[in-house]
Order: sequence, then structure tokens, then C-alpha cells
Amino acid sequence: MLSKKMGRNGFMKLAMGGASGFVALLVATPVVGVFLSPLFNQPRDVWRDGGAVEDFVIGQTVRVNIKYNQGFSQSWAGDTQFTSAWVMRRGEADFVAFINYCTHLGCGVTWIPSACIYLCPCHGSVYNRDGTVAGGPAPRPLYKYEVRVRKGRLQIKTQQVPLVNV
Repeated sequence: MLSKKMGRNGFMKLAMGGASGFVALLVATPVVGVFLSPLFNQPRDVWRDGGAVEDFVIGQTVRVNIKYNQGFSQSWAGDTQFTSAWVMRRGEADFVAFINYCTHLGCGVTWIPSACIYLCPCHGSVYNRDGTVAGGPAPRPLYKYEVRVRKGRLQIKTQQVPLVNV
């Protein structure tokens, strides 16, 4: 209840202070959430099936579709819940899986078998067969997924996408 002694100036100060506080709360809520979310929402690593080991030829690189680890599964997400990895079989039980994103700005890279390179179509970054940078604006090699073989199946370890890439 407003005091009878409050004038127009007092009311305006109270209204502007309340509105400013409300706007500050609206802005602060997501910022605080970003900083506190790692405490409550730890990324969970999930091993995804990459296919039968016998389907991979030694020395050959193929694209494998895998499901993102979003911490939840939504039926409406469709194809957007999947990504891909470039998997190369180097030996009987020796595999390497590269994340299918350029380290420059995150465009999808393409494997060019005739040249044995990965090529980013967005800005021309080129990666060698082992994922190292051959040229272009890419600042670092292709990121790798952890892989393992279990019961004759290749498994690829995925994790939730971090908010900040350090």
C-alpha cells in the first residue's frame, strides 16, 4: 500500500526501480544458468554403435552416422539427432574416428579418397589422412572420437557438446 505522503516523484522512483530490477532479473537468469549448469548437468559419455568390424576394410575411410549425446532423446528431432564420423581402419583392431567438423568454424568436412585428404568446403581447410592440418585457416587438427571394439562391433564414444570450446 502506498503512503499518502508519497508524491509523483516518489512513485516514479519506485516504479522505475521495480522495472529496472525486473529487467536485471530477466538478463541475469540465463547468465547464472550458464555458469551453474555444469554443476548440475554433467556431460555423460555414451558409447554408440559404429557397425560390425568386418564391414570396415583395412586402410579405407568411411562415413559412419552416429547419434548425438544430448542427454535426452526426442522423437521429433528426426535426422538432427544424428551426426557422422570419418572412421579409418588402420589394422585388425586399430581404428581412428574423426569428428566430422572443421576446426576452423565447424563446417562438415568431406573425405576425398583419390587425394587422401579431408576438405572443408566452407573456407578451404585441408587435412591429411591422419587429421593433421595440411593447409587453410584451420587452427588445429581434426578432433578424434575415442573408439573401441566390443563383441565384433566398433563403438564410438560420444559426449554432450560443451558450451565453451577451450
